Amino acid sequence: MVSREEENMTQVSEFILLGLGDLHGLQFLLFGVFLVIYVMTLISNIVILTVVSTDHSLHTPMYFFLGHFSCLEISYTTTIEPTMLRTLLSAHVPISFPGCACQFYFFAALVATECFFLAVMSYDRYIAICNPLHYSTIMDHCGCLQLAGASWVAGFVAPILLMVFIFRLTFCAANEIDHFFCDLKPIMKLACTDTQVAEIISFICTSLFALGPFLLNLASYTCIISTILRIPSITGKQRAFSTCSSHLTVVCLYYGTLGIVYGFPSGPQDEDLLKLLSLLYTVLTPALNPIIYTLRNKDIKVALRKLVR
Repeated sequence: MVSREEENMTQVSEFILLGLGDLHGLQFLLFGVFLVIYVMTLISNIVILTVVSTDHSLHTPMYFFLGHFSCLEISYTTTIEPTMLRTLLSAHVPISFPGCACQFYFFAALVATECFFLAVMSYDRYIAICNPLHYSTIMDHCGCLQLAGASWVAGFVAPILLMVFIFRLTFCAANEIDHFFCDLKPIMKLACTDTQVAEIISFICTSLFALGPFLLNLASYTCIISTILRIPSITGKQRAFSTCSSHLTVVCLYYGTLGIVYGFPSGPQDEDLLKLLSLLYTVLTPALNPIIYTLRNKDIKVALRKLVR
């Protein structure tokens, strides 16, 4: 016979996503807005991929990494936004336990990969500005392939340990995730066993795949800005800064939104605020990145005009 205590400790087979909560009748309007943003994000990244692939003048390391970054954005938004759109049409969206684990893994893996690619792209700009004479030697085709491959592999390996520890926790009667996707904090709140080890693993993994690349970005741009300030002419400074301003804007936007959501402790009273802030890095940032790269980049704009013609 199974005791009552053992029955209560039975692992849940599915979770319920509660979405953004009570939207006071605005859910259909928000569904339309977010659907348009999602479609435009996909189209704009596909356009960048097409332009970078077809225009031979853009077959350089910087645009090679930008193409990979656009692939990342397409995958990243497709992992989260369709589920979020479903939560706007239904107050309670069921997701199976394995489905939730898969969504969390791919979300974490793509976030980690994006962090690594941002670091690689800043390294590319560092070599181009601070060591231009050796740029073609260091950032040759083989070197670019190795950096891109290492970023993809490291990104998808980084969250494996975290996922194992999170989904080995025991989830009892409560199975309602107060979020629009399977995110780290809302999942851990449902656990009915001690989460201290999982929290330590979460801190270690986050430090490795978010803080490490951030420090590499910081070091690269410290050297870049120092080099730019030593350029005697104003025109030279503007030309040098224009080659990395788009990437610097994306780095600030990406780490700024991630830091706000995951870098500060939150209580039960902050859950609605955290869900709104999560929209920044799951919806707004991926939508703005293609705009930043196209509006602030003359080469992309010229290549777009040629493609349209």
